[in-house]
Amino acid sequence: MAAPVEKPSRPAYGDYPHHAEITTRWMDNDVYGHVNNVTYYSYFDSVANEYLIERGGLDIEHAPVIGLVVESGCSYHAPVAYPQRLRAGLRVDRLGDRAVTYGIAIFTTDSDEAVAHGHFVHVFVDREARTSTTIPGRIRAALAAISV
Repeated sequence: MAAPVEKPSRPAYGDYPHHAEITTRWMDNDVYGHVNNVTYYSYFDSVANEYLIERGGLDIEHAPVIGLVVESGCSYHAPVAYPQRLRAGLRVDRLGDRAVTYGIAIFTTDSDEAVAHGHFVHVFVDREARTSTTIPGRIRAALAAISV
């Protein structure tokens, strides 16, 4: 008999130092009547980039250094569906010289237990050459502010 598969633990809202609101959209639902799994990656990307723009001063159109996603993962705990309002929690789990690993979780407005959580990794690169480079100072300071 196979050993039972252990469910990943559900992070709590307070585990994340930065929070943002997410509005689900009609197109987020799939034929099964809930937000499709791939949509969570869009939520993750939006929350992290919003933070970089607002707190780190990232100019997504002109900055000489940009972050590219090189890895991501997500664990799902409970379904949500349009038209629910959601909250996201964002933190930095690892901050290197050229890369950052974000921890991100999605919550409903009526629960502090995550409906999904995951990670993704940004590697910072020169916009033109696409070679890795050090994280700019203002962005690094913003990331350090939410590092756990």
